[in-house]
Amino acid sequence: MTAPAPVRILVCDDHIVVRAGLLALLDSAPGIEVVGEAGTGEEALALAAKLAPEVVLMDLQLGDGIDGVETTRRLTAAPGASPHVLVLTTYDTDADITRAIEAGATGYLLKAERPEELFAAIHAAAQGRTTLSGPVASRVMANMRSPRPSLTDRERDILAQLARGLGNREIARALFISEATVKTHLRRIYDKLGVDTRAGAVAVAKEQRLLP
Repeated sequence: MTAPAPVRILVCDDHIVVRAGLLALLDSAPGIEVVGEAGTGEEALALAAKLAPEVVLMDLQLGDGIDGVETTRRLTAAPGASPHVLVLTTYDTDADITRAIEAGATGYLLKAERPEELFAAIHAAAQGRTTLSGPVASRVMANMRSPRPSLTDRERDILAQLARGLGNREIARALFISEATVKTHLRRIYDKLGVDTRAGAVAVAKEQRLLP
């Protein structure tokens, strides 16, 4: 009986040492063939078009250039047989998870996973099946069960200014409040949305339609 062809995989991670470790690990995995490696999103797009991998193992933070989410979006939207994207990252905020899944990622794993879990997720991704790390799955389920965060009118005002790209001082001027008050409201917004960055707050707010 002929053995099935190995899953063709492209690895995208901007850290050279991490990438080398992944390549060494995957080289020992049964039924997996690494056909290329990329250090940037742009490089991943070019190599994917050339090498036609079945799965792209994608980090979210890629330094300069487009990030892992935008790379994922472009990969999955490409014409023809686009690859499945399996996110492998250290980031597990609600905003990161939401953005990656909405961009078309088939799975979302944390780098703390055991090698066996990673290998299984790669094979699952090649078949179009979703795999989520335990903590990620728990957060997704919790978000599905919980209602939308309840923001005050002032918090919504500040969130709208954030979405315009304004800094704290500009927001304070626009809303006729102090910078200290802006910072206090931002902390409350972050807590309610489960994020820790301005970009994360805007991403979650858009996803949950909290912005006009």
